[in-house]
Amino acid sequence: MKNKRVLSGIQPSGNLHLGNYFGMMKRMIEYQENNELFCFLVNYHALTSMNNSDQLQRDTINAACDFLALGLDPDKSVFWVQSDVPEVTELTWILSIVTSVGLLERAHSYKDKISKGVVPSHGLFSYPVLMAADILLFGGEVVPVGKDQKQHLEMARDIAIRFNATFGETFVIPEPLIEEDFGLIPGTNGEKMSKSYKNTIDIFSDKDDLVKGVMGIVTDATPVEESKNPDSSILYQMYSLFLDDSGQEKLRQRFLTPGLRYNDVKKELIDIIWNYFTSHREKRQTLLKDKDYVLKTMQEGAEKARDVAVTYLKKARKNVGLNYWQS
Repeated sequence: MKNKRVLSGIQPSGNLHLGNYFGMMKRMIEYQENNELFCFLVNYHALTSMNNSDQLQRDTINAACDFLALGLDPDKSVFWVQSDVPEVTELTWILSIVTSVGLLERAHSYKDKISKGVVPSHGLFSYPVLMAADILLFGGEVVPVGKDQKQHLEMARDIAIRFNATFGETFVIPEPLIEEDFGLIPGTNGEKMSKSYKNTIDIFSDKDDLVKGVMGIVTDATPVEESKNPDSSILYQMYSLFLDDSGQEKLRQRFLTPGLRYNDVKKELIDIIWNYFTSHREKRQTLLKDKDYVLKTMQEGAEKARDVAVTYLKKARKNVGLNYWQS
């Protein structure tokens, strides 16, 4: 895939972890080389699960530093914070007029969160409309998604198609880039790695926390003298993230060969994770000490994003009749 406008965002809620990195961040950073990458921190979305303003501010700055430290290049991409482009909230309202309640009621994510005890709110319920605005406001052509976000993108497409049919051609209809493992990185207990499941390993954790996290990866009770099944092993899956095809095959054979000790593999994985992010960790420390640069970078990104957003919003406003003085 080349020369497409690729768009994706991530919530700045808590420390970013290996699931965020391998499920989204690493791929986004790679897309910037051959595509027009639009990448942003979705702090409006984060409000649906966070009510601590100081924490959200810290998390937003930290997430920006994380992306920049891991290789996102603001000269090769458009990188901004969602709330720095206020046009997205106006478009959310405009899109809501063509979004049926029935469509939102069918959202798997909403029902899943409610079943897990999350207090229902209008923000949580209308989350897919804001996500649609995030995509349509910037002419996103391709949106990489995994299984858990596929329905939200389908809803964004439905909203855009209905809007265009009702008010005339306004928005680009985004195409999904479905990657089976996108966003489905296993956590230490085997469920999808997620802060809400408390099964994460942070990208930039200190060494003690890294050791605690890796040593806490759930393994089965297969005796040392027996072969292990790599296909059902969380440890194998997590270790494989850091290996190429050849390395994965060698690791697989180690699991299949009697004598492998899980603790030995975990100790190896600790070193691999620590060393993999060493240079990024050093760059992140530099960025955290120069927040003026980070803030300037995000503001410049927001200005570039707004240049695009204004074009689509003006067209939407005109097509629905809000620009009454132009009649």
